Amino acid sequence: MKFLDELKKVLSFDERFVGESNQIIKTKVSDAARNNDKKLLKALLNNDLLKEAFFTIVDDIYVFDKNKFIWILESKEFLPDSFTMYKNKIGLVDSNNNLISQKQDVSLVWAYKDCVLEGGQTKEDQKRDEIFYNETLAPDQVNRLLAPKVLGNAKRYTKEGIEENIEFKEDDNLIIKGNNLLALSSLLERYEGQVQLIYIDPPFNTGNDGFKYNDSFNQSSWLTFMKNRLTIAKNLLTDTGTIYVQLDHNQVHYAKVLMDEIFGPNNFQREIIWSNETSSGFKAQANNWIRGHDNILFYSNNEKFLFNKLYHPLDEKTIKRYDKVDEKGERFKQYFDNGKERRVYLKSSKGKPMSDVWTDIIGFQTSNRGGETLGFDGQKSEALIKRIIEASTNEGDYVLDYHLGSGTTASSAIKMNRKFIGIEQMDYIDEIAVERLKRAIDGELVGISKSVNWQGGGSFVYCELLEDNESLVNELEKAENTGQVKIVLNKAIDNGKLIPSVLPSDLKESQDEFDKLSLDEQKNIVMELLNKNQLYVNLSDIDDEDYKVSEADKAFTISFYGKE
Repeated sequence: MKFLDELKKVLSFDERFVGESNQIIKTKVSDAARNNDKKLLKALLNNDLLKEAFFTIVDDIYVFDKNKFIWILESKEFLPDSFTMYKNKIGLVDSNNNLISQKQDVSLVWAYKDCVLEGGQTKEDQKRDEIFYNETLAPDQVNRLLAPKVLGNAKRYTKEGIEENIEFKEDDNLIIKGNNLLALSSLLERYEGQVQLIYIDPPFNTGNDGFKYNDSFNQSSWLTFMKNRLTIAKNLLTDTGTIYVQLDHNQVHYAKVLMDEIFGPNNFQREIIWSNETSSGFKAQANNWIRGHDNILFYSNNEKFLFNKLYHPLDEKTIKRYDKVDEKGERFKQYFDNGKERRVYLKSSKGKPMSDVWTDIIGFQTSNRGGETLGFDGQKSEALIKRIIEASTNEGDYVLDYHLGSGTTASSAIKMNRKFIGIEQMDYIDEIAVERLKRAIDGELVGISKSVNWQGGGSFVYCELLEDNESLVNELEKAENTGQVKIVLNKAIDNGKLIPSVLPSDLKESQDEFDKLSLDEQKNIVMELLNKNQLYVNLSDIDDEDYKVSEADKAFTISFYGKE
């Protein structure tokens, strides 16, 4: 502890490394070390304890051990709760990081903005108040985290049945089960620059338990969560591609500034107001104006983007204005322009152009099985997604939804002859989204099926990011005594395979209580502590015998990435 205190003391003398409340900004120190910053090296050399730790003498020359320094800097023992330079700020800053109210050169900042937030969960019954965690990762760690993953358990669903032991085809629709950050980064290998439309309905950060995924984040975690994924998603879009992000008042204004930063303010197109007002239920109990809409932020990848203008049918009042009939029986209206007679025919009118306020779409999608909703209390209507797909894609284009939920986007896309990619990490993907898509290809008449004359057909491939904890799970299951259980637990701690909400220090404090448990109780607790959905097998490790990747999974993965 004396050594770490000494390191903190030395770094504190350099104002470049000090943020609010005299907190050391570890990322700035790391950058300086990687660049062999002279001022930093001189400060370390002037301290005998640090000089001995971080320098080796070679022919009377002190050589800086950069890797050791950064390893200690990034360790949990050294400033374990270190923030970025924006510890207590959420707002607009100028280029000198001073908060401002108005200026052209602005950026939204928040604590942990320079972190990679992985996050996620597998089952609803494993929810915690805060399921995400923040960690500043070194570049090599980030590269490994976001490297392409092995894809396993692949199946192709068709109207005729299920195909197994498959290879991926060029025109396959795709559903991936797994962490959406890691799945997005894997998609880059195959789909970079090929997706025409992204629609997402992410967590609103409301604390509302009505969602089946955990929808409770703190402000900084939510912003980091969104930033990590949007940054990758942008690279998947075509030059003419667009993205729609559906939110409510809780985060939409922060998301607007965040997306300005990622996509560029010139590529903000519209804020669509979707009116889903209801005067009954919990909303009506509020002692306030009754909230009756969601906000949909619409951005393009570039200033030139695909947009198919849509129109409402003409109402009766407007139709009556076409009050004349020509010799062929065609209705028209007549007006004068510079003294000349002009005719506008009813049959040539496309209708009334749609605005960015949508009041004509119902809030919830029902099925023909007793009128129940298809999976979620807040599930969106297929008619809503249909409008977005019509406006921003043509037939055959790729549509991506990396918060797939109940599968509304995928179901709408396949019925409209678009190709889709969906990502969902929750276990209910099988019983809700996959089952819904199976019914869609069978021709079930729900949602937009009648309006697009859907007859069924098509197919989709389901696969999973292959998890990297099978060996520990098997070893735990075979444990015959508490000593063997502790060996598994220690391996999990040493290799970072615990769920994010548990720290090794927490386990040490409860060691006595753990020792009093029976063998089965210890095994159950350790099984719960193992991180089951965050650690996946990297493509580069596909032939590593420790991971035991099956030949079928290898074949599918290679066919997907197109690599031997």
